[in-house]
Amino acid sequence: MIASVAAFALVPFLSSAQDEPAGSCTAEPLPANLDFTLKDMHGADVVLSEFAGQVILLDFWATWCAPCRIEIPGFVEMVEAYGDRGFVVLGVSIDDPPDALQPYAEELGMNYPVLVGDGRDDLKDTYGPLIGFPTSFIIDRSGTICHKHTGFAPKEAFVREVEALL
Repeated sequence: MIASVAAFALVPFLSSAQDEPAGSCTAEPLPANLDFTLKDMHGADVVLSEFAGQVILLDFWATWCAPCRIEIPGFVEMVEAYGDRGFVVLGVSIDDPPDALQPYAEELGMNYPVLVGDGRDDLKDTYGPLIGFPTSFIIDRSGTICHKHTGFAPKEAFVREVEALL
């Protein structure tokens, strides 16, 4: 059991980010399904479709995921830099309960919605298969998934892709 968890935790380190040219979407852009309502870490409903029209970084992560922990401070900085230009990060914890999310989010200064994805296979299946963590999607203002990163990606890659869409 521990060996399988450890092996799964290493997947993000072994996965490569799929970098696309700045200012473009992937070769086969896909529509993003934002027809979901999730609970945030405080129990409030968050309707994803209310973020339509913004550039969205939809990040699937977990508290036990080391690469996730490395990426989050960059997302915090990006929200500070681009939030007033129509950029939002939505962090979906894949398997952590709210009581584990609150201290984690406070420790990392997460300044964006932290959503509970535990038990939400419908959402995970829509954006899946999620084969490594973190898995992040950048969605443009028209609701198109323009970029996907599986595993750790440097902040500079996200900045380049987001700036091109703003």
